[in-house]
Amino acid sequence: MSDSRERVDVGGSSPGRRLGLRLKAGASAVALATVGVAVATVVAVPGTANAAIPPPPPGFTLTWSDDFSAAAGTGVNTGTWKYDTGPGSSFGTGEIETMTNSTANVFHDGAGHLVLRALHSGGNPTSGWTSGRIETQAATFGAPPGGVVRMESSIQQPNVTTANGAGYWPAFWMLGAPLRTGTPWPTSGEIDILEDINGRSSVFGTLHCGTNPGGPCNESTGIGSGERPCSGCQTGYHTYAVEIDRSTSPEQIRWYLDGNNYFTLPATRVDATTWANAVDHPFFIIYDLAMGGGFPAAFGGGPNASTVSGGQMNIDYVAVYNKAPGGGGGGTNLAQGRPTTASSTENGSFTAPNATDGNTATRWSSAFADPQWIRVDLGSTRSINRVVLNWEAAYGRAFQVQTSADGASWTTVYSTTTGTGGVQTLNVSGSGRYVRVYGTQRATPYGYSLYEFQVYGT
Repeated sequence: MSDSRERVDVGGSSPGRRLGLRLKAGASAVALATVGVAVATVVAVPGTANAAIPPPPPGFTLTWSDDFSAAAGTGVNTGTWKYDTGPGSSFGTGEIETMTNSTANVFHDGAGHLVLRALHSGGNPTSGWTSGRIETQAATFGAPPGGVVRMESSIQQPNVTTANGAGYWPAFWMLGAPLRTGTPWPTSGEIDILEDINGRSSVFGTLHCGTNPGGPCNESTGIGSGERPCSGCQTGYHTYAVEIDRSTSPEQIRWYLDGNNYFTLPATRVDATTWANAVDHPFFIIYDLAMGGGFPAAFGGGPNASTVSGGQMNIDYVAVYNKAPGGGGGGTNLAQGRPTTASSTENGSFTAPNATDGNTATRWSSAFADPQWIRVDLGSTRSINRVVLNWEAAYGRAFQVQTSADGASWTTVYSTTTGTGGVQTLNVSGSGRYVRVYGTQRATPYGYSLYEFQVYGT
């Protein structure tokens, strides 16, 4: 049985550059019994993390998972996973490795991890590389209308640095199920949950959609977070997740690093047809460790003579969670139109009620000082499960979300010192008549400025 699958990335300043189309039917396995290793070799032993599958977040149920508990030295369960093998040049990304099904490149370590390892042989750093790429047999992971789906994985990126990791390109990502039945890329959608290159200790999150080149999603660049810091991601396990939320209007895709929502993409960034074609269907999940290609080239290139062989991407678990329609992901914005006050306003054009009027053409903006706050009176005590902050360019770096029964005594239900701006969707648990955002550190010289301050619950 054949399938069609692709990854078409070509360099530039953004993650996951896709250029050109390659439909790959019935890829043949490349089995390598022995693999030579270059003199410069990194011994990247998996860390001690061996977490159980985390319990579902509130309102979600576990749909599918794999904790990679298998005997040391064994390959993947081919009832669950399929090897995506062949020369990297066939993926259209400029990669130079050959993807194999050898346990030299793809194996369980016997301690609850799956390992993808890149190996080099010969004296030319731009050839002689082998590595691994796998994808789920199932292409059924998605959110139904009104529902939410969350894909999450705990991963240690290759333990390399910018000095010895040029060319390394680990990825945890998804392609739309319609790709397997003939809908072309990028129309069928691609969501990159984790990409990093060249040992930069970073993470990029991206949606690819529409038409290539150009189109509504700026292909082959896509629409993404840009490079975000990922401290310690080369030396330890961190969780990378994405949520597709079809319970809210507009629909959203949210990217998370260690539980922190660092990028949110609303459906209104593109036209309705483009979004539906790319997002409103199931996906299949992919892991791969590429070497070279357009994306690493955009950040200095590689592999080169200093690039070490043996770097590996260690995967602790992968899980898919779903929240059924009506499961609390969407609902009514309790704050809209409610009395709203603030510690200050920049001027009479940017008053506090602008943040709860449901109009993203208006905004609240505070004085240019710390601390500042904005609060909404919900009229009666409510159970709160989600707060959405739609920041203008002047956003909060450090802030808390707080609830109160009387407007005088406050309980913190969310706190951060690394606010990202943009649209931040914060899952919280608390109750109160009053909800406020209390900012203690601005990210810019200006004040705090919100287009919308939304509160959801019952």
